[in-house]
Amino acid sequence: MTLSSIPLNERPALVRAACKALGVDGFIIPRGDEYLGEYVAPCAERLAWLTGFTGSAGLAAILPDVAAVFSDGRYTVQLEEQVPHDLWERRHISLEPLADWLAEHANGLRIGYDPRLVSQSMLASWQTPGVELVALAHNPIDQAWADRPEAPASQVMPQPLEFSGESSADKRLRLGRALSRAGHDAAIIADCTSLAWLLNIRGSDVPLTPVAHGYAILHADGTAEWFVSSARLSADVMDVCGSGVTVHAPAELATRLEALKGRTVRVDPVSTAVWFDTTLQAGGATVVDGTDPCTLPKAIKNSVEQEGARQAHAHDGVAMARFLYSLTVSGIGQHETDLVTRLDSLRARSNDYREQSFDAISAVGPNGAFPHYRAQVGHDRVLEAGSVYLIDSGGQYPFGTTDITRTLWVGDQEPPANVRESFTRVLKGNIALSRIRFPPGTTGHRLDVLARAALWQVGMDYDHGTGHGIGSYLSVHEGPQNISPAPRPVALEAGMIVSNEPGYYEPGQYGIRIENLMLVRPSSFKGSKGAFLEFEILSYTPIDRKLIDVALLNDAELNWLNAYHAEVQARVSPHVEPEVAEWLAEVCKPLVR
Repeated sequence: MTLSSIPLNERPALVRAACKALGVDGFIIPRGDEYLGEYVAPCAERLAWLTGFTGSAGLAAILPDVAAVFSDGRYTVQLEEQVPHDLWERRHISLEPLADWLAEHANGLRIGYDPRLVSQSMLASWQTPGVELVALAHNPIDQAWADRPEAPASQVMPQPLEFSGESSADKRLRLGRALSRAGHDAAIIADCTSLAWLLNIRGSDVPLTPVAHGYAILHADGTAEWFVSSARLSADVMDVCGSGVTVHAPAELATRLEALKGRTVRVDPVSTAVWFDTTLQAGGATVVDGTDPCTLPKAIKNSVEQEGARQAHAHDGVAMARFLYSLTVSGIGQHETDLVTRLDSLRARSNDYREQSFDAISAVGPNGAFPHYRAQVGHDRVLEAGSVYLIDSGGQYPFGTTDITRTLWVGDQEPPANVRESFTRVLKGNIALSRIRFPPGTTGHRLDVLARAALWQVGMDYDHGTGHGIGSYLSVHEGPQNISPAPRPVALEAGMIVSNEPGYYEPGQYGIRIENLMLVRPSSFKGSKGAFLEFEILSYTPIDRKLIDVALLNDAELNWLNAYHAEVQARVSPHVEPEVAEWLAEVCKPLVR
């Protein structure tokens, strides 16, 4: 990633000088942009510009004589490789939080932050006695970054009713009534995926997630004020928005917030920058913390969005079958990055394919032991016989978003027994979660143990969640639901889509993960609380038979796997070339003891 002509080792001095001119002793740089999203435009890659670190999660703190970059366990190796050791300490954000580091290095100092880039919850986690955190009107990174790219200004695109399934006017009225019942006059919509869902729009302002930058004020009467340049809008966009949406220039945002004087305004403390709180309060509004009103409705897909997800996975199943077949013909000797390009080109054979839904994880052998490994040209491994290969990827289609992981044994020789056992125990967890029926009100963390039980029996585990939500031609990582050891008070509801991705990682040797996406739906089974819920599998791609130890599967698991493979063959074979169909028939044959 080339972000600037300014040498990397000269940038900290420029930022320190800018901090001094602004009257602070240091500055905290989060990864996110003004919209606090997962992916950011080149102009918002402030953390990467300053430190060289390009991971999707992290932050940095720079003081007069010391500086540190923080990220989680997914990026330990990447931090070591990308960040200059003579300029930056590297810290694990969970084991060595920023607040602890500031307490040690910044006692008595004034440390600046950009209130447009920081949420209330983020700011609260940085607080520590003896350190004054100062909101700045100007960002010292932006002042030092002389050749910073221009902000994106792509055309906003309509998301038609045939894909959205509900008009923007109906969504706004529905959410407005909920605000009114809660005693709120308005809500700030700062999450670009919420804005896209609410107004039935999409965009290309950031890579991999089809959103358009902007903010909105949703009023309790169902009207909305949208802050976006009118030059980016077409008549088709305004048609899908419908009546009741007023467009304002982004420069008018502060004035319109001040016009809410005397009103009660909901602000999400996680997805909204603190600048909104301070601006509203200064203008005389009453600010109340509350979840973005779009978050839960966006997660519960309507029937049109559900059918769109099925359609997207049908396209993806064809691309994945072609890709896995191609590995048997011409996979060995290919670099990890070449394989990503190959899969992307196979997805692109569908006219409906738009782009990847995230940077694909293509990992050979020991690289697979890093759950969020990202191959880089010139530093990637070659696919070799006798190795484990993990491919985690997804696609964006106008009617849905996909995410799938498969782990393969490469070559004709027999996989080692320990690898087969590890794979089969991961598979048992995936099957257990796939088959479960559960009562209404069940949260994801109550199901998480199902995916880990077979691993726990022999002392194994994995250090990541089991499932996350998925958007509808939006973010591949969507809340509020998840399946994880960490309790989250949001129950799984019919219409939600979640991933099912248990794994196991042997450092220095291999990584294993098996992922399907699943739709929550009503079950015909009824219990004491009424109809239970269950999962409908959306992803249909073969699971590598060579890595399965059939002796470890019970009858129910074996029957499930054979039925799944029969469904894969039935769904995918009619849409692929004869040689791919022949291969599918072989890899989908029933397993027997």
